[in-house]
Amino acid sequence: MTPNLEVLPDLDALAARAADLIMGISKAKPRVAIALSGGSTPRPIYRLLASPPRLEAFPWAQVHWFWGDERFVPPDDPASNYRMAREEMLARAPVPADHIHPMPTVGLSPEAAAVAYERTLREFYGADSLATERPLFDLNLLGLGTNGHTASLFPGMPVLEERQRWVGTMHDPQAGTRITLTYPALESSRETVFVVAGAEKKTVLRKVLDGDRALPAARLRPQGSLRFLADRAAGSE
Repeated sequence: MTPNLEVLPDLDALAARAADLIMGISKAKPRVAIALSGGSTPRPIYRLLASPPRLEAFPWAQVHWFWGDERFVPPDDPASNYRMAREEMLARAPVPADHIHPMPTVGLSPEAAAVAYERTLREFYGADSLATERPLFDLNLLGLGTNGHTASLFPGMPVLEERQRWVGTMHDPQAGTRITLTYPALESSRETVFVVAGAEKKTVLRKVLDGDRALPAARLRPQGSLRFLADRAAGSE
C-alpha cells in the first residue's frame, strides 16, 4: 500500500485538518467507530472538535470512541490517554455515556484488562473474527514515536507477533506497562491516519514511509486507506 502524505504548515493547521477529517468520516454512517490516539500531538485535535463551530456540527450521537492503547494507570492519572481525551473533548461535548469505551485499568491485572477490552470490541463488532469486508473501525487515529512505535507496539516486544488476539499487553522498563490493540485490530479499519508533529519525528517518519520493517509502525498494513498528516517540522523532507 502506498501511503498518502500531507504536510501542513504548522501544528495548528495540522490539528484543524485532522479535526475536519474526523468530522467528515463521522458523518458518513449512522454508526461510526473511532480508535483514538494518546500522547500530546492529538490534544489540540480533540480540543478543536469540542469547540465551536465544530462542536455544534459534529454528529456526537453517531460515534463510538475506543482507544488504540492505554498506559496501565488509573483513569484520573495525568498519564492516562483516556483522561486526556475526556478533558479535551469527551467531557465538553454531548457524547452518550455508552458510546465511550475506555480500556479498563483498575481492579484487574494488565492481562485480564486486555481480555476484557477484547471482549468489549467483539461485542461491539458482533463477531469473534474480523472480516476483511467489514472493518472493526471506521477510523484509526495513530501517533508515531521516535523509536518507530505506534499505539503501544514497541520495537522488540512479543506483542508484535500476536496475530490471534485483538488486544495485548506491553511491559517496558522506561515506558511502563501498557495495554494495546494488536496488528489484527489496528489493521481492521476503513481509514488509518497517522498524525505526526515535531522536528524530532522527521527521521523516523521518513523511515516509516520508506517501509523500514524494523519499525513497528512501518509493519502496519491497514485494510483501508492509509494517510499521514504531518506538520512542516516533521514532514519537510
